[in-house]
Amino acid sequence: QVQLVESGGGLVQPGGSLRLSCAASGSIFSANAMGWYRQAPGKQRELVAAVTSGGSTNYADSVKGRFTISRDNAKNMVYLQMNRVKPEDTAVYYCHADILAFYTPQIARYWGQGTQVTVSS
Repeated sequence: QVQLVESGGGLVQPGGSLRLSCAASGSIFSANAMGWYRQAPGKQRELVAAVTSGGSTNYADSVKGRFTISRDNAKNMVYLQMNRVKPEDTAVYYCHADILAFYTPQIARYWGQGTQVTVSS
């Protein structure tokens, strides 16, 4: 089975930096688009950033200029570098990946279990 595991979340002060990592593992033939969603208390889940296998990126307006998404295709990993964080960045961050597995001919979206990011002084 395909698994996604996030790491790097935690408590950070406003203006600080944090780097999230997500590793996809299992019976992966190829990983296509990968990215991050987040969900804050009382709010709907929103796309933070995404990156295609070719390196094309997309960011939410609220994080443009502060966050950077990147990936390592050889390792099936995706990262989110969070700089100049704000209290409103506080949320559970979920990694996602569109993966073609060996056991199916259809690309499916897989999700990590989430990692908590808390921005507070």
